[in-house]
Order: sequence, then C-alpha cells, then structure tokens
Amino acid sequence: MERKSSSPMAPTFMVSAPGKVIVFGEHAAVYDKPAIAAAISLRSYLLVTTLSKSQRTVKLNFRDIGLDHTWKIDTLPWEVFQQPTKKKFYYSLVDSLDPELLEAIKPHAEAISKDLPEKQRKIHIRSATAFLYLFLSLSSPESPGFIYTLRSTIPIGAGLGSSASVCVCLSAALLLQIRTLAGPHPDQPPEEAETQIERINRWAFVGELCTHGDPSGIDNTVSASGKAVVYQRNGANAPTVTPLTKFPKLPLLLIDTQHARSTATQVDKVRGLRTNHEQLTESILNGIGQLTASALQLITSPGFDSQDGISRTLDHLGTLIRINHGFLVSLGVSHPRLERIRELVDYTDIGWTKLTGAGGGGCAITLFKPDVLEETVQELERDLTAEGFRIYETVLGADGVGVLWPAVFRTEGEGSEEIDQEKFENAPGAKGIEELVGVGVQENREGWKFWTRYI
Repeated sequence: MERKSSSPMAPTFMVSAPGKVIVFGEHAAVYDKPAIAAAISLRSYLLVTTLSKSQRTVKLNFRDIGLDHTWKIDTLPWEVFQQPTKKKFYYSLVDSLDPELLEAIKPHAEAISKDLPEKQRKIHIRSATAFLYLFLSLSSPESPGFIYTLRSTIPIGAGLGSSASVCVCLSAALLLQIRTLAGPHPDQPPEEAETQIERINRWAFVGELCTHGDPSGIDNTVSASGKAVVYQRNGANAPTVTPLTKFPKLPLLLIDTQHARSTATQVDKVRGLRTNHEQLTESILNGIGQLTASALQLITSPGFDSQDGISRTLDHLGTLIRINHGFLVSLGVSHPRLERIRELVDYTDIGWTKLTGAGGGGCAITLFKPDVLEETVQELERDLTAEGFRIYETVLGADGVGVLWPAVFRTEGEGSEEIDQEKFENAPGAKGIEELVGVGVQENREGWKFWTRYI
C-alpha cells in the first residue's frame, strides 16, 4: 500500500510588528538628551507555514527585497549551537553575539543570492544571518520544516525601523512555535504580558545585532511594545528605554522625500558643528532636550490620553514639533526636499511638520490639526505626489507586535477567509497587503490580537 503523506503539524499563522518614527529629540539624543520615538501603523507581516514531517527544509521568502532561499535543516550547524556552553534558552537575556556561532552561520548565509549585484546581496546576507542566528538559537535539530514569508508596508532604508520590525516578527514567530508565549488575550495578567513583550524584544535585539552590528535598541523596543518610548543615553552606561503606555493614537501624514540619506554623515555634520561652534551648538542641543522634556511632561499628564485631553493639548504638542524642526534646521541636517514638504504643508495649514530621523533626506511627519477637511488633505497629497514625494496616511502610537492564529479572517455572514501562501505572496504592493491582512490605519482588524503593556 502507498504510504499516506503526513500532514502539517500546526496551522498557518501570522505575526505583525510596526515601524517607528522619532517624534522628538533626534541628534540631541547622541549627546545624552532624551528622545521620544513612537510606533506607526506601517507594518511588517510574517506568514508562517508548517510543512509535513517528511519535508526537512526551512525556507526564507522576503518577497519585497527579492530574497528567496531554502536550507536543509539537517545541514545547519546545530552541533555548535547545541554545545552546553553555547546553548541559549528562550528566557535568556542575550545582549551580544557569540563570535563562534556567527562564524558557524557564515557559510550558510553567504550561500544565498550569488547571482545578484553585491549591494543587494549584502542586504540578503544580513537578513539571512539574523534569521539563521534566531532560528538555530530558538529551534532544535528535530524541528519540522517551515516557510517564513515576509511582506512589509514600511519603506526600506528610510529610517523607519523596517529591519527591527522584521526581527520582532521573526522573534515572536519562533517563540510562538516553541510554545513559550501565551496569549495575547484580554485577561492576560499585566506582568505576564510584560514578560512576554520583553522576551520578544530581547530576541529581536539579537536579530538587530546581526543586521546592524551596534543598534541602539530603540527600534526593536518600539516595534515590540507599540505606543511610544523615551530613549536616553547615560554616558558609558547602557541607555534607558522607558515605555510611554499612555501615548494616544493620533492621525499622522508620513512623507518620504525619496532622497537617500546617511545617518552617519548627518551625525558627523552635527559633531563638526559642535567642535567649531561649541557654545552655540550646545545651546541648540539643550533646547531640543528641553522641548522633548516638555513634550514628555505633556504626554504623561493626567487625562492626556482621553479625547478631551488630546483636543486641549494638541496645539501645544504641534508647536513643540514645529520648534523641534527649527532647531534641526539650525544644526544643518535638513534638506531642500524636506523644506519643500514643510512649505507645501504650511500653506494648507493642516498641521505641524518636522523631519524625522537623521535628516539630509529620508522622511517628514505631519501631525494633523483637529477637524482637518478631507478634501484639503487630498489636494495636498496630489501636490506632494506631483513633485515626486511618496505619501502614507498612518497612525502614530500604533499597536505593537500582534498575532493572527490561525491565519484566518472571519467575515460576518460570509464564513471565513484563509490567508494562504499564494494570496499573501501575490498581494499587489502595500495597498494589496493592507487589504488582505492589514492592521494598518484600521488598527482594529478583527482576528488580530496584540500584546500590550499595562498602563
């Protein structure tokens, strides 16, 4: 008799994590001043398909960057990762990479995308390194086969935390697969949710170490926990990252200049200005620090997260955003494209605008004033698009990491819709992804569940 083929061991499921923007404090944060970063509703989505027992392969399919590679599970360097002195457990507080483990992964990561241009191949190798390090740390040689398919609505290389969002997705998916996460569910005790968010965050940081070498930890923390965080360096000591659990959801316009920028170049520019004009530059950096502290005081004030409280204080918050941009212009880190965005937005009077991130290109954010007319926003978007800018209507203070288990949406009166591999891979662009599986601007898509920190 023919042997019956074995069936998958677990249902297909999906995890999702947001990108981020710096709302206050960029550049000053380098000099031990506070910065506030918040999650946005542009997100990465990771679909996890479990294969049958007989299929001993693991496939990584990052569709949006053209990465598609399959490894045989039995050929991966488990013996190095399983050594008693090297073995890490899901609850381990890992804050650095093990050189021996990295070396063991190297030939497996470098075997990919050999026919691609070197620049693109390097991106693929970094992604594969992060994935393999996490997979080998959190799985076992007896692991069944999987397909990990990633799609994202976050612009890549624009300072919006896209790689951290991917690492949070991978971390959450792998921890779910080894059943070390419970929930999220409405009755989840606060301390349990807190522990699980931190567990996801810690392993996501390990992925970021593989991708960036020396990440600050701010991007993965915002992506894992959602809402917003305060980040502050403490000289030679480890920086502090404090969640702002009361940060409200606010409508936001994100505008991508489509002009590439280098964070290192902009940081060096400010460093040079500080060397040549120390007193003046220090006063600007102190000013940024003071307005960030003022924004923090406002955000944490009683009742701020209520609809009434936001309406009363939105003008104050917007003014601080405008002043912050002025300080950054004084430091020389803006760009003609960023200033053109501000000019067009100011002309419509729909809100307050600043660059976000390192500057020199990248993105700008506009916080909307209350009661803005939809037709005014649409007219502005047409003008911006005509000049080559890319527009995203998003939510500031979005939810953090979430899970859709199983990957099925139940629609009222119409049964259910299963999100399979083919549908997900072929969803056309960011809009198609949003329509198929998106949390996005809706932020309340039925079926998605999110880990949330206790307020």
